[in-house]
Amino acid sequence: MARALEEVQEDLGECRRCELCETRTTIVFGVGNPKAEVMLIGEAPGCKEDLGAEPFIGAAGKYLNELLALAGLERKDVYIANILKCRPPQNADPLPHQIEACTPFLRKQVRAIEPLILVTLGRFSSQFILKTDTGISHLRGRVHLTGRYSVLPIFHPAAAIYDRTKRPLLEHDFALLKLLLEKRHEELGSRT
Repeated sequence: MARALEEVQEDLGECRRCELCETRTTIVFGVGNPKAEVMLIGEAPGCKEDLGAEPFIGAAGKYLNELLALAGLERKDVYIANILKCRPPQNADPLPHQIEACTPFLRKQVRAIEPLILVTLGRFSSQFILKTDTGISHLRGRVHLTGRYSVLPIFHPAAAIYDRTKRPLLEHDFALLKLLLEKRHEELGSRT
């Protein structure tokens, strides 16, 4: 699986498929356990991520670490990627043509990892993975199935930094992730 991810990264190369290549510092490919049961998918790198070449290392990443602990997980247990591999200027929302240019690599990352659960963090990743226009407020809090994947849409951790009323919802959803993982482990254990 690690080799499969390396091949995806080699295929991505020094990507120039959209204008974000002109303003990025680095490509933020993804990081984590190549055999992860849980893959988290965010929106796009922010300033710190663009400089550090790793997703979720700023303030939202610190909060994400706390949330992962609620699910009984650490960063080393999961794989983290984004819809976009390059930072949009001023952290602007991803544009449709940017998503179209980047998501073939995300799809390949998902296939290389083959997680049990996809956690989509925020509107853009949730709508892309679930192929819907429904907003994150209506998607979160329950498990969706798409293909062979269980998908758990959750507010982006940055949303709770700007709006503290979202913290209980994020904490609830990461507790739900823990229950979902336990259930999947029981199901897999009963099949052997």
